[in-house]
Amino acid sequence: MAGSNVANVWIRPFRADDDAAARQLTESSPEAAQWPLNAYERLGALGTCGWVAETSGVAAGFLLVRVVPPEAEILNVAVALAQRRRGIATALLAETEKALRKDNVSRVFLEVRESNQAGIAFYEMHGFARTGRRPRYYRDPEEAAVLMEKNLTA
Repeated sequence: MAGSNVANVWIRPFRADDDAAARQLTESSPEAAQWPLNAYERLGALGTCGWVAETSGVAAGFLLVRVVPPEAEILNVAVALAQRRRGIATALLAETEKALRKDNVSRVFLEVRESNQAGIAFYEMHGFARTGRRPRYYRDPEEAAVLMEKNLTA
């Protein structure tokens, strides 16, 4: 189990039995990608890995990433509303980047809803740069995606 510098939070690998907790976290996070429960069940077969932030034995957040060396794509991130602004997303991202560097990943990509200004600011604060825009990428509601990238070798 990996530690973190966030008080009373442990970062550990995402497990198959985390799917229900991940779904619950995204349901309370409208800015996160809303996946059906069975999508989480298929993650292992898709080359996806991730991390869960636990506090008092309860999932407080998660981050999922698909790795295709030398690149990776952040697929979904969510932190419980009551746990936000404590550094949990930062700890999840740091653990992800550490693991990706070990796997010789040199670039990380992601898409974020254009209206998610807090998410965009978070990623920019952590070294991601805007690289493009995809109109009508998201549904319910329809919205453009901002494309972002970070070079891990710099």
